[in-house]
Amino acid sequence: MTPPHVRTVRRPLRVLLLSTLVTAALGGPVTHAQDGFRFKSGVDLVNVTATVTDDDGRFVPSLTKDDFAIFENGRRQEISHFSNDRTPVSLGILLDASGSMTADKMAAARSAIDRFIYDLLDRDDELFFMEFASTARVTQAWTTDRAAISRAVGRVDPVGGTAIYDAVARAVPMAAAGRHKKKALLVISDGNDTSSTISVALLRQQIRDSEVLVYALGVDGAVRTESGRSRPPIGLPVPNPFPPSRPRGPIQLPPIIGGGGNGGTWTRTTGERVNPDALREVTDDTGGRTEIVRGFGDLQAATARLADELSKQYSLAYSSTEERDGRWHAIRVEVRDRRLTVRARRGYMAAAS
Repeated sequence: MTPPHVRTVRRPLRVLLLSTLVTAALGGPVTHAQDGFRFKSGVDLVNVTATVTDDDGRFVPSLTKDDFAIFENGRRQEISHFSNDRTPVSLGILLDASGSMTADKMAAARSAIDRFIYDLLDRDDELFFMEFASTARVTQAWTTDRAAISRAVGRVDPVGGTAIYDAVARAVPMAAAGRHKKKALLVISDGNDTSSTISVALLRQQIRDSEVLVYALGVDGAVRTESGRSRPPIGLPVPNPFPPSRPRGPIQLPPIIGGGGNGGTWTRTTGERVNPDALREVTDDTGGRTEIVRGFGDLQAATARLADELSKQYSLAYSSTEERDGRWHAIRVEVRDRRLTVRARRGYMAAAS
């Protein structure tokens, strides 16, 4: 039997859908009262969240619609919706709970997450919390109660391996079901994936089928020099404040269904050190990013940068008239000022009609 609370949600939804279908059949536009998006019969609306930075990595928050251009499969699209206002986000926080998360690391992670959710996010943002080791567990479902998230983080008891990709695969559909238009995931981990069963290619396919922004903060331990000062481990690029949008390592992925993937094969690296290239393969298609943090002491600053980014993003949308062919459709977002850098989702899978 359907639970009563589900029935109360479905009834108005059927009314809304019926109203939408009737209005579309009459040839008129249907307007969503909350966000102002217009839907027309036979036209797909594509939502894009864009982040713009200057040469120093600082966010540029005051651009207008005329400063942007969007291209799908190389053809320019008309931007039908634009906003530079701070919009609420539905955000899932995924924390590494593997055995490598020592007591001091976990204490620093808890402190950073508490400051992030209490002081840096907007109170209208909704959150869920997932911990992952060899398997992933959602220990706090969607809520705006910050204390509930904090208690869930406080109950984490590290043990086992690290299944980052399995955790993201489980979290993506949950994030996609969030009630806010902007949906995102934040993954915090101190190690390389050792236990996932899903392939990166399949995970990227799943992410591409959603509008979820994926962010990763990889915490890498500092190496002590003879003078006692810490320095970054050799071989990892230092973000300023972000890493480059393209992977720098030799990592190659198998082709993704529907096109748009890289050739070759991908193999999991050995050892526990954070693998930034592998994380970027998961984050960069979405318009999110990977940042490598030099020790848990720098996690506070990294989460502050993320909160700042979420508050200064641009929301754009366009009505795609491209064929719904079940293939990957590449999206490119440009800004008029060529000195600026724009980061946004790289495309989407156009469901076959």
